[in-house]
Amino acid sequence: MFSIFYQYESFKRSILMPASVTPITVRKWQTLLAFIILVCLTLTACSHSSSDKDITHFDTSPPKDITETANSHSGRIDSDRINIVSPDWGNAATLTAMGHAPIATGDIRVWDRWVGRPHLPAATTDIGIRYQPNAELVAQLPVDMIVDNAFYEHARSLYGDVPAQSVMFAAKGKAATWADYTEPTRALGALIDNPKMAEDYIVQSQKDIQLASQQFQQRYPIIKKFAVVQFADANNMRMYVDNSLFKVVLEQMGKELVVLGEGNQWGFVPIRMGDLAQLDDETCLLIIDPLSPITRAEINDSLVWQRLGYGERRCMAELPPVWIYGGMSSLVSLADNLSTVSLTGGAI
Repeated sequence: MFSIFYQYESFKRSILMPASVTPITVRKWQTLLAFIILVCLTLTACSHSSSDKDITHFDTSPPKDITETANSHSGRIDSDRINIVSPDWGNAATLTAMGHAPIATGDIRVWDRWVGRPHLPAATTDIGIRYQPNAELVAQLPVDMIVDNAFYEHARSLYGDVPAQSVMFAAKGKAATWADYTEPTRALGALIDNPKMAEDYIVQSQKDIQLASQQFQQRYPIIKKFAVVQFADANNMRMYVDNSLFKVVLEQMGKELVVLGEGNQWGFVPIRMGDLAQLDDETCLLIIDPLSPITRAEINDSLVWQRLGYGERRCMAELPPVWIYGGMSSLVSLADNLSTVSLTGGAI
């Protein structure tokens, strides 16, 4: 049987056909070939459609951005929440304790060493050094308001046109009062548009301090007077005086703060270790952490310290960190620390 070739320009190739093929047979071959092509195209389209449907089952949304993280402290997005950034630890701690934690504050890496409680939410952003925040990071924050005080006002230009408010926890006179801490707390409540939250926190704080007072009184009923210091090194320290928060807490607990002079604007007077000899034997010395291991060892080796007799014939105790320049939350933390402290020496 002879063979003849039929050329189809549309496919640019040859198809081998038998010599005896009739025109009708050719048309059948053409019809069959067209049907096969149509079926292939249909199957290809179905395959693409099925793949598209499968893709829709995956989450293709962009990663959660800093705005969503900042607004989700309570586990949900709250568009009405006022996002606060505060480089000041006193405001940051009090806002957190109230239940409206700032979305960012500074030096979080050492928060536990100097502030302790309350603990910041894990979502809180660290904006770097409190006194000089990271400008690039600050620019990414979905911040509605800055809450600081005079110590941080120099950095306000970093926040652009974001409004800033100053709230300061400090004594207005020579002796700190309860009002010096309640009034700024109410100011914070007004700034976050929730005065009731602030008022409830003040009431609860006073109850907590009174409860701590009762617990301390049950454990150490004869201790009435305290001196409070924080060591800078083995021989130099700050003694906190009447215009510090220690005056307010001890007064609320029915105790007396013993001081050796009038303090500066930060509520302390610098003294040397030998100056502690001026305190009477009934005054219990409270040492506020942090205290480095090296300084602790040097204190124990000091002949002056040994001569003073703290921990033996004189009462003393070491307290966990509390932010000394803080607000209402620092008052509560200090009272809580006192309620569980272990005193040693003296009449104890």
